[in-house]
Amino acid sequence: MEKKWEEMSPDEKQEAQFQKLLTPKDPEGNDLQFQSPEAETAYKTSINRFKDAVQLKESDRVPVTVFPGWFPVLYSGMTPQEVMYDYDKCAAAFKKFVLDFKPDVQWGGVMPGPGKFFEILDYKLYAWPGHGVNPDSGYQCLEGEYMQPHEYDLLISDPSFFFRNFYLPRVFGALEGFTMLPPLTGILEMYGVALNFIPYGLPPVQNTFKALFEAGAEALKWITVMGGVDGELATLGFPNILGGFTKAPFDTIGDTLRGTKGIIMDMYRRPDKLHQALQTITPLMIGMGLGAAQQTGNPVIFMPLHKGADGFMSDEQFKTFYWPTLRAVILALIEGGCIPFIAAEGGYNSRLEVIRDIPKGKTIWMFDQTDMVKAKEIVGDTLCLWGNMPSTMLKIGSPEEVKDYAKKLIDTAGKGGGFIMANGAFFDHAKPENIQAMVEFTKEYGVYK
Repeated sequence: MEKKWEEMSPDEKQEAQFQKLLTPKDPEGNDLQFQSPEAETAYKTSINRFKDAVQLKESDRVPVTVFPGWFPVLYSGMTPQEVMYDYDKCAAAFKKFVLDFKPDVQWGGVMPGPGKFFEILDYKLYAWPGHGVNPDSGYQCLEGEYMQPHEYDLLISDPSFFFRNFYLPRVFGALEGFTMLPPLTGILEMYGVALNFIPYGLPPVQNTFKALFEAGAEALKWITVMGGVDGELATLGFPNILGGFTKAPFDTIGDTLRGTKGIIMDMYRRPDKLHQALQTITPLMIGMGLGAAQQTGNPVIFMPLHKGADGFMSDEQFKTFYWPTLRAVILALIEGGCIPFIAAEGGYNSRLEVIRDIPKGKTIWMFDQTDMVKAKEIVGDTLCLWGNMPSTMLKIGSPEEVKDYAKKLIDTAGKGGGFIMANGAFFDHAKPENIQAMVEFTKEYGVYK
């Protein structure tokens, strides 16, 4: 008798997720029709190769992939502004990138996002191409204190109410009507229940919901196009296994609620409130990751770490404020059958002993400026190493320099399995021949004997 999902162990759940990837379906729920037997073989071989790396095993060779920023857009001769407003152009750019460089797995083209969607909601948290930054530039976070210090108690006691009535209207101008809505917890009995609904009849509130409906329609239009190109690339042998993303609770508060300056001061001025808020945010980040994987059917959940790097905070602060709730999210995702894909931006050399404290063969860590030899020695028996081909080398180096660096990575980090060759940080500009050199050299040299 087949086990129910809730009865499975984390190992069994992960295996079930990989088996779903190996038997892909089209949007109608039928078996995916590959464009050739070779494409089907390439697709399944790539997933098994990736799976072996995650589980710290040797496969036929080191898997290689590329996780770019705006490079596919610029490589295709387009501007970031163009692809944010023309979804077909965005899909074409990312398709060309995958077909030209042929990574083992690809990561989709959702990064640019839908420009009209941001316009509809009057997004204030970011400037984007043609709206605050040049059309040929990437977007820029407009950091600020979108949550005031005295609002910690509200976040802790009722995070949904805080986000709807305070945070969202501050970062989306079109959602100001939310400030007029009462808490949903006041809707209890017949007596007086209609009073709770009076605000929904007011023009500002109705305008907010109209903007939401329009934005939702635009988001659906965008994801239909981007999902379509993912499906096409799958039929050609290039799987996308990215299921969604979530965040470290510390970054959730520090990036866009309190801001960098705010959360640094809070570590000193109100550490107890910060700890309480981190505990409140943790289950929300767990649910965000698990929900995304369930919705997409893909198990890899991306987690960019923005404020945990060496030098941002002391080792003691990392152990006190950053790691405990990040670890809790990682463990819960693993328990739910997901594969946390953690981008350790910057250097994590002084954090390696700390991050060892997770289950073996269940996570991927994208290392940027971390010493990969040291990482292999300390955490190579615990987690899959990703990276760390430098973006600077891809941009200004030569193909021979790229090959030399790739060789060192394969000989050290790749020894015995548990390694994925890739860039260590997102990049917008690179020499195409350097990306080609990284991919082709890995396929030729990275064969396990």
